[in-house]
Amino acid sequence: METKVLTAHVPLPLAEKVDQLAARLERPRGWIIKQALAAWVDQEEERRRLTLEALADVDAGGVIDHQSVQAWADSLDSDTPPSVPQ
Repeated sequence: METKVLTAHVPLPLAEKVDQLAARLERPRGWIIKQALAAWVDQEEERRRLTLEALADVDAGGVIDHQSVQAWADSLDSDTPPSVPQ
């Protein structure tokens, strides 16, 4: 696999934590950073997917009016709260 060198300035405390993890896991610093960056990119891609899914749901009319949600939330302290609004 081809690679590309990326350079970033990070605060010293974060760099020290990366170095500590690398030592503890007996892995190179670059491996730690690559794992962290891959996890962050995956998380951001999932967040975007979920956002687009939610926006499509709104466009399709899949919303609950504020008053219904507020009434449901206000009733949660009662002995018999109603079911979640649909």
